[in-house]
Amino acid sequence: MRHVLSTLVQNQPGVLAQISGMFASRGFNIDSLAVGETENPELSRMTIVIRGDDAVLEQVRKQLGKILTVVKVIDVSSMNYVERDLMLIKVRSTSTQRVEIAQLIESFRGRLVDISPDSLIAEVSGQEGKIEAFIELMRPYGIVEMARSGRIALVRGG
Repeated sequence: MRHVLSTLVQNQPGVLAQISGMFASRGFNIDSLAVGETENPELSRMTIVIRGDDAVLEQVRKQLGKILTVVKVIDVSSMNYVERDLMLIKVRSTSTQRVEIAQLIESFRGRLVDISPDSLIAEVSGQEGKIEAFIELMRPYGIVEMARSGRIALVRGG
């Protein structure tokens, strides 16, 4: 089962190393990790995606709770939440393929952000399934490079 953890941590040097070290030392794998400052400059939000059963989730939550710089851990996967992933993807393209690729980018509500003589770069954001579907459509053209932000998530409502 996939779990999305929204973790508030103190915004100070070394916190990411502490948390990733905890995961590594306990043998837990991180599927996705995104970190950024929150509305409070003293706090950062880490969105961590892990896979495992409820026992794995409980163990991860307990271990995170032992880290002094961790303020709060919420498993948002069981709540009504909004999730996004941002991807930049560089694809080979000839001048004749550009219109076709541009239409695909537009149909995914993406943006064409760079064009060179033999490739282009698209920006696409959305849920994981949308990103994965776009990647599969780009494979026949030839994916040169790809970078993804990792998932970010917020619980809906007040």
